[in-house]
Amino acid sequence: MTKIDSSSSPSTRVLVDARELRCPMPLLRAKQAMRDLAVGACIEVRATDAGSVRDFHAYVTLANHRMLEFSDRDNEYLYVIEKGGAV
Repeated sequence: MTKIDSSSSPSTRVLVDARELRCPMPLLRAKQAMRDLAVGACIEVRATDAGSVRDFHAYVTLANHRMLEFSDRDNEYLYVIEKGGAV
């Protein structure tokens, strides 16, 4: 498990189970979950598609979010993403 940024302790965390979904569905599900959250809230995404690694890391940069945690264990990927403000 890799902690990317632990400077905050998020109070709101929504789970997105995207296991067994193929690209681009894990990212689309995450975007849908993020849409209704307040800035500073977090989602936890679990995915099994290896392509999600590239997608999620690019997404957080482009969308001004923060990757708080990432892990790759037994072909399952975990992302904890904090919703950022507008660019």
